[in-house]
Formats: sequence, structure tokens, C-alpha cells
Amino acid sequence: MPERSEKCREIFSLLSEYLNVELPPEACREIEAHIAGCPPCVEFTESLRRTVNLCRQYQPAEMPERLTAKAREDLMAAYQKVMSARPGTL
Repeated sequence: MPERSEKCREIFSLLSEYLNVELPPEACREIEAHIAGCPPCVEFTESLRRTVNLCRQYQPAEMPERLTAKAREDLMAAYQKVMSARPGTL
């Protein structure tokens, strides 16, 4: 199973490029061969494909309001708090 898992991670990392037809043909064939025999990768690929299609179809009716200065400050404070709690960050 670790081999399957490692191959799945490799496939997952290339799926966006695969779906956008940005990979060489040999890489596409390798991905297609793996996906054909891996139900979790089939499910993930189809989910990603549907998500991409939905995002491409989305047309907002109007632009959202700009964030207020207070909202920006709150977001930045929350971000800095999270980042300062992570090991190895300044």
C-alpha cells in the first residue's frame, strides 16, 4: 500500500496540469493508466474536474465590497498569530 500511496500523491500533484492539458503525452498516459486502476484517484480526479468546471462557470453578479481597514487589520493579526505559532517561522 505505501507504493500505491506514493504514486497517488504523485498523481494528485499533477492533476491540475493534467486536466488543463499542460503535460506531455507520455505523462498523461502514465496518469491515465494509474487512474484506471485506482478507485480513490478516479473519485478525486472527477471531483477536481467538477470543481474546476464549476469555477469556470461562476459569474459573480457584482463585485464584492472592499474590505474595511479594520477587517484587513483583523485578518493580518490572525495570519500573524497563526504564522508565529508554526515551528520554524519568524
